[in-house]
Order: sequence, then structure tokens, then C-alpha cells
Amino acid sequence: MTKTAVRTPPARTDAPTASAAPRRRLLRRALPLAALVVLAILPYSTLDLPALLPGPVNSPGSLQLLGVCLVFAGLAATYDLLFGHTGLLSFGHALYVVLGSYTVNIAVTKGEFTLPAALALTLLVGLVVPVLLGALALRVRGIAFAMVTLAMAQVAAIAVASDPGRLTGGEEGLSLLPSAVPDFLAGIDNTANLYWLALGYLVLVAVAIAWLVDSEPGRVWAAIRENEQRVAVLGLHPYRFQLLAFVLASFLAALGGMVHLFLMGGSSPGITTSSFTLGFLLMVVLGGAGTRWGAVVGGVLYAYLDHRLGALGTSEAVAGLPGWLRGPLSEPLFVLGVLFMVVVYFLPGGIAGVAGRLRRRTPGR
Repeated sequence: MTKTAVRTPPARTDAPTASAAPRRRLLRRALPLAALVVLAILPYSTLDLPALLPGPVNSPGSLQLLGVCLVFAGLAATYDLLFGHTGLLSFGHALYVVLGSYTVNIAVTKGEFTLPAALALTLLVGLVVPVLLGALALRVRGIAFAMVTLAMAQVAAIAVASDPGRLTGGEEGLSLLPSAVPDFLAGIDNTANLYWLALGYLVLVAVAIAWLVDSEPGRVWAAIRENEQRVAVLGLHPYRFQLLAFVLASFLAALGGMVHLFLMGGSSPGITTSSFTLGFLLMVVLGGAGTRWGAVVGGVLYAYLDHRLGALGTSEAVAGLPGWLRGPLSEPLFVLGVLFMVVVYFLPGGIAGVAGRLRRRTPGR
């Protein structure tokens, strides 16, 4: 009898090697660390980018703009914990930024609290209020939940605008007393310290949310986002896990309100508006809801465009354009709205979705 030779099929050259996965994991960890190092040393850079920043990178105006972008990146990440990871559409997330900003400011400006005591009071308020309001709002679902959270935020907006007892400053806002600001955060000479404070807030939020999402409650949040009824059938009580996500996201947003207060030197009624919360939704959608870094990227992009498009609209380059083009470009909200529609229609996964598709098309992945 003749033996039939068995041919072994050739190995696929596009299959991932055994060492490819560790390399990718190492790359995923190295990139955030590299970005953190770059962001940390930016205040030492004298690079001048006139088309992108109002002055050299280390100038007070540029550092404040970059600090605002970092704060909004952290706030967008807190909103993504609700919307992207748990599936809760809230229109009242701005309320907790307001609590963080105005509680500290009123305590030190009107109540003559010391700064540590005011910060401690704000931490307590930022924890207790979300527990109470979240326990009430989460009794309903879907669009009803969104409307309840919007109503709660509108109550805060009305309270700030009405200026009860001359505590909030009304439409003019409330400036932070210079004597209440620590020396290392006071004055334009210390803008770099404010920038690092904003960077520290972003790192804290990013690390906390990454840990929470990878924990057991994080996996339940993902299951609730996909199918809440199935989670209830398994006996896991979605209400409790949703309340936990609501409280954590709101508490982290209150911390962002405190950082925003020091960065801007006061509390502005602009953070009480419903459009402020809608901005968080735009940030998350632009970056990619429910992704690891999408909300952070979307927050930076939205905050940067929101501030720089105003300067672009009044620049000589736009002033020389025809009227039909000059008008829309002079309105930052119009440009941001167009950008939002483009992302929704052509990039449904946001910026993070584009990066994911590029990785999948790379040979060997």
C-alpha cells in the first residue's frame, strides 16, 4: 500500500503572532503615559502657534485655554460614565458642576469659611445631593428621566439667576475673593499651577472611571446599557447600580466645578444653563460614547473650538469673506452644530470609532 502524503496548509502570514497581543497591551498603556508627560511639560514650552493659541504655549492666555480644555475633558468623561457606559441620558449634569463651583465660592465669599472648610462642605454636598436627587429621578426611565433631570437643573438655574439673599451674584456671577485663593494659585504668574490643577483633575477622573468600568459594577452598567430587563431577571437590581453610577458621575462633576472655579476666578451663571449640559452630550458623541478615551478627546475638541471659534469669527481673515460665509463662521454654535451633524451622519462611532476601524483594517489585527 502506498502512503498518502498529508500536506500541511501554509501558515497565514496575516495571523497575529503570540507576541503581538502583549505588544498591543504595552502600547495601549504607553500612549496615555506619553500623553501625560507631554501635557505635564507644556508650561515649560515657549513654542508659538499663532493660528492655534492666543500666544506662546507658556503664556497665561494659552495655559488658561488649555486648562479649560482639560477640565471639560474630565467633565465629559463623567457624563460618559452616565450616558456611554450606563445608558442614562441626563439633561441635568450641569447642576453638579454648579454645586461644586457655587458652594465653595459662597462659603468663602459670603459665609467666611476657610478654604479647607469650604472644600470639605462642597465634597459633602456633592455627595449627598446626587444621592437624594438620583434616588428620585431614577424612579422613571428613558425620556422621562431626562426631563426630570432637566427640571432639577432648571431649578438651580433659576435660583442662581434670582440671586437669593445676594448670594450668587445673579446674572453677573460671583467672583472669588482673592484672599481665599492660595498663593500658589493666585495671579497670572501662577497660571501654570492652575493648568497642572486641571491636568490633575483629568488624570483623577480618567483613572477613577477606568477602574470603575473594569470593576464588577462596571460590567453590570454595561449590561444595563444593553438590556436592563435582562439584568433585572438575573436579580441584580438595576436601580441600585444606576444610582451608584449617577452618584459617582455627579460627585466627580462637582470636583470639576471646584477646579473650574479656581481656573476662571469665579462662578459664572453660564454653567447653569441647559445648553451647558447639552455641550457634554456633544462632547461625548464627538469623541465616541462608551469608549475609553473618546469622551476626553471630544471634551478637549469641543472646549477648544468653543473658545477659539469666537476669536476666529472676529479675525481679519473671516471679515474679508463674503457675507453669506462670514455670518455662519462668526457664530461658534453654528459651526459646532454643523460639526456635530457631520459626525452623527458620517462618523457614528465618533473619533474613537474612526480609530477603531483603522486598527481593524491593519494587517495582523
